[in-house]
Amino acid sequence: MVKKLILHIPHSSTFIPFKEGYIVDEATIESEILKLTDWYTENLFHSSSDEMIIANFSRIFCDPERFSDDSQEVMSKCGMGVLYEKTDDGQLMRKVSQELRQKILSEYYWKHHNKFNKAVSEQLEKYGKVIIVDCHSYPSTPLKRDLDQKKSRPDFNIGTDKFHTTKELIEISKYFFNKKGYTLGVDWPYSGSIVPLEYYNKNKNVQTIMLEINRALYLEEPSNNKSINYDKTKQIVSEFLDTIRNAL
Repeated sequence: MVKKLILHIPHSSTFIPFKEGYIVDEATIESEILKLTDWYTENLFHSSSDEMIIANFSRIFCDPERFSDDSQEVMSKCGMGVLYEKTDDGQLMRKVSQELRQKILSEYYWKHHNKFNKAVSEQLEKYGKVIIVDCHSYPSTPLKRDLDQKKSRPDFNIGTDKFHTTKELIEISKYFFNKKGYTLGVDWPYSGSIVPLEYYNKNKNVQTIMLEINRALYLEEPSNNKSINYDKTKQIVSEFLDTIRNAL
C-alpha cells in the first residue's frame, strides 16, 4: 500500500545560479521569469505527508522536465530545450557552448534527477508501488511558443502517460473536479507526466499523473500577485492529493 505520494515540482523556482551565456539585459530575464515560472506551486502543492522533490533553479536556467538530448526534445526546435536559448517571443537570450551545457547538466540537471530517482527507488522498494504527481501551473492565455494555441483553457489539466497512468487515476481525477464544479482538460492544454528514465516504459508499478492549475484561479494575471481565490485553490489541490492518496 502506498503511504505517500512523490510530488515533483520542477518550475517554481526563480533562482538563476549564474548568468554565464546570457546576452540580454536583466529586465528581459525578469520578464521571462515572470511569464514562465509556475508561481507558488511549492506552496499550492505543499504536503507534510508526502515527499516533495523541488527543483531549486529556474526553468529558464535549466528545465528538468525537458530531455537532456535536444534530438529527443520537441521544444528544442524553438530554442527552449533543456537549456533555454530563446525567450518565449523568439529573441536570442543565451548562447550555450558545449562546455557550459555539460557544466549545467552535470551540476544541476542530473543532480535533480538523481534525487528524484532515489526517491522513486526507495518508495518502490518500501511499498512495491509509487505514485508521482507532476505539479504545475499554466497561464490562462497561451504562450507564444505553446504547441496548443486554443484561447479557451480549462481550470485544471491532468497530463497522462500511456504506460504509467492508469485508467483509474484518470477517472478519479475526472470525477473529483467535476464534483467540485471545475472544468478539466485531459492532456490539454499540456500533455504527459514525468517518470524517471530508469523506470520509463519498464515498470507499471511506477505510476504518474500531472496536475496543472490555470493561473487565473489564483493569480492576478499577468502579475504574480496572489488573488483572493488563492487559499481556495490551494485547498482544492490539497483535497485532490488526499483523494489520490486515499483511493490508491
